[in-house]
Formats: sequence, structure tokens, C-alpha cells
Amino acid sequence: MSIARKTVSFMTALVAAGTLFVATAPIASAEDAEVATSSRSFPKVTTVRKDLFAESTSTSVDQDADWGGIEALDVPQTKSQAEKDAEAAAQAAAEAERAAQQQAAAASRSQSRESLTTTTTTPSPSGTGGAAVAQYALQFRGYPYVYGGNTPAGWDCSGFVQYVFSQFGVSLPRTSGAMMSVGSPVGSLAEAQPGDILASPGHAAIYIGNGMVMNAMTAGSGTDTAPVSWVFSGGGYAIRRVV
Repeated sequence: MSIARKTVSFMTALVAAGTLFVATAPIASAEDAEVATSSRSFPKVTTVRKDLFAESTSTSVDQDADWGGIEALDVPQTKSQAEKDAEAAAQAAAEAERAAQQQAAAASRSQSRESLTTTTTTPSPSGTGGAAVAQYALQFRGYPYVYGGNTPAGWDCSGFVQYVFSQFGVSLPRTSGAMMSVGSPVGSLAEAQPGDILASPGHAAIYIGNGMVMNAMTAGSGTDTAPVSWVFSGGGYAIRRVV
């Protein structure tokens, strides 16, 4: 009897303990839930984004962006056949116009030279002697200077002297240095007469009196009169009489 009572009491206590455990478990879970805390891993978004495709359609480019050098590539520009034909035609027209202008200029120079030559052949020299030579030489004032030339179309200093004297039947050497020994010498400028030749290694002229000469000077000055002191400023010239 005693043992049975003890067994019943043990079982009753065991059932009561189990009931107490079941009753207190929710309370423990609730308490644990109140203790647990949490936080957001991203900020709360309250503004509605209106344009969802703005980033994907944007064309703005950062000026400092590095595209690996592709922005510096020299991409050849191709032209259509019509554009190439138009450029070729324009170039051909320009070359034709340039050639026509050159031909016209050449014809003008040729005509001018022919006119000068015709002018110098008439009238023929009149008279003889140095004075006639000087007078004849004066008619060529304004004619062009051309290095190496010896005709009215263009002459240099010795070419001019040679041409003038050739119209009087006098043959002279081609260079001014060689003219220093032709004819007979004249002692000084004070003894010189119109028609005498004044020559140095670098220049030749025809004396016309009063300390002046007629000569072909430079491309800019052409053929004209000038003072002896200016033309032969370096001195060292010879005076030669050939007529």
C-alpha cells in the first residue's frame, strides 16, 4: 500500500512538471522575441523613381574618361565616286586656266620684245663720229635690262654698248673687261668726248658729255643716263675711243 501510494505520487508529480514546462515555454519564447533586435542593411526609399531608363539612354561622357586610345584613331574618310569626279574636273579646269594665263603672258612678252626690236631698227643711225653714237644711244632710255642679253629685247651693260656700236659698223668684244683695251686710250674724264667708252671689269657705258653716261644698269633701273661718279663709284675705269 505504501509503495502504491509512492508510485502514484511520483507519477502525479511528473505529470505536473510536464504541464508546467508546456505552460512556461511560450512565455520564454515571447521574452526571447522581445530581446531580439534587427537593423536595415539599406536605407529606406521613400521617393518613387520616375524615369527608370534615364541611365541606360544617357549620352553624356566624362571628358577624362579613358577609352584605351580609341577616341584618337584616325578613321579614313571615304568619298563617293561622284565627289571624286567633281574634284578631278575642278582640278583639270584650274590647270587649264593656269596654262592659258601662262601662254597669254608669254605671248605678251614676245610681242613686247618684237615691238622693241622693230623700234630700234628704225630710224637708222645718222651721222658718224662719237657725237652720233651718243645721240643714237639716248633713244634707248627705258629699255629693259636682261643679264646676258645684247638686243633691244633685253641687254646687260656690255651687251648694250656692243649693240649700239654695231649699228655704226664697229665690232666690240662681249665683256666689259675686254672693252677696256679696245680703240685708243683717253687720259682723263676731262678729255673724254661723247661716244667714248667707259669700262671696268664689272661695267661698261657710253659717255654722253657733262660727266654723264648712257648705260644699262639693273633690272629695276633698266637703261638710262647716270653720273659717272655714281656708276663707277669704285674708280678704276678706262676711257677708250673707238670712233
